[in-house]
Amino acid sequence: MHHLIRPAACALLAFGLAAGTASAAVTVTYVNTEKMTDVPRFETDRKSMEIDFREFFEEQAKKLPAGQDLKVEILDIDLAGDVFPRVPIRDVRVTQGTYDFPRIHLRYSIEQDGKVLRSGERELADRNYQLNANSYRSEMYHYEKQMLSEWFRKDVLAVN
Repeated sequence: MHHLIRPAACALLAFGLAAGTASAAVTVTYVNTEKMTDVPRFETDRKSMEIDFREFFEEQAKKLPAGQDLKVEILDIDLAGDVFPRVPIRDVRVTQGTYDFPRIHLRYSIEQDGKVLRSGERELADRNYQLNANSYRSEMYHYEKQMLSEWFRKDVLAVN
């Protein structure tokens, strides 16, 4: 039995190392989140939003070719809808589909071996956010994620 464990452990270790080197490094930086146009007002909710978007960018970066790394600076966020403060611990966000569309201002770069392959600054907005098909419908910030996904597909991956 012991003669089977060692080869299996080596194979798992090799697979883990190979999988670790294949994933892209992702750096997401939020520039003055507390001064952004429209983010959650409570610090814990803002931190949760930051983690949510960071995880989203990590998922998107998996689509990059091996060895490429993604760096994103979030300069401003205006979430879809308007906030109506309710009770002291929770706000209500209502979307009407007119002037309250999502907007995100970001700066990005794709790097490989320490060299910048491409970079840019974008002011993303989706005026038709409620009319578009949305594959993130069951997630928080689904309108923003759909907009970011389209940007990533058209602007970042299209160059590859």
